[in-house]
Amino acid sequence: MTTDELIAQALLEDIGEADHTTRATIPPLAPGSARLLVKDQGILCGVEIARKVFEQVDPGLVMTVYMHDGEAIKQGDLVFEIHGRVASILQAERLVLNFMQRLSGIATAANRVVKLLGALKTKILDTRKTTPDKPRRNPNGQQVKHRQRNPKVC
Repeated sequence: MTTDELIAQALLEDIGEADHTTRATIPPLAPGSARLLVKDQGILCGVEIARKVFEQVDPGLVMTVYMHDGEAIKQGDLVFEIHGRVASILQAERLVLNFMQRLSGIATAANRVVKLLGALKTKILDTRKTTPDKPRRNPNGQQVKHRQRNPKVC
């Protein structure tokens, strides 16, 4: 599954055919903006996926990025701003935050382990390709077995 396919599937699960609350409360063309502010220290990850989510929801949204994937972050840092239709921003918001929180959490945990290893010659390997306890499914909804792939050296 490509990143674009994952985003499309996640948006379908999140908002389905339409975001009825937004439709009922926000004028369709109302302009607005939002900012992603950091709540805790760590390592940032997911900015480029956030960009793809916003583009898929509404190519007219304009994203200004101030921090990039892999950077150390602390409370109060401004990662990006997004400008455009409020309805589009609201439709993308939850998915963007879910991706950013999960990916930044993983990056922060990995960074913590790397620091613990210090000058040792130990290498950190990544072999997991799926989320634990989340079976992979094919387009027909049938569960497929996880294949072990060659580990990546980080």
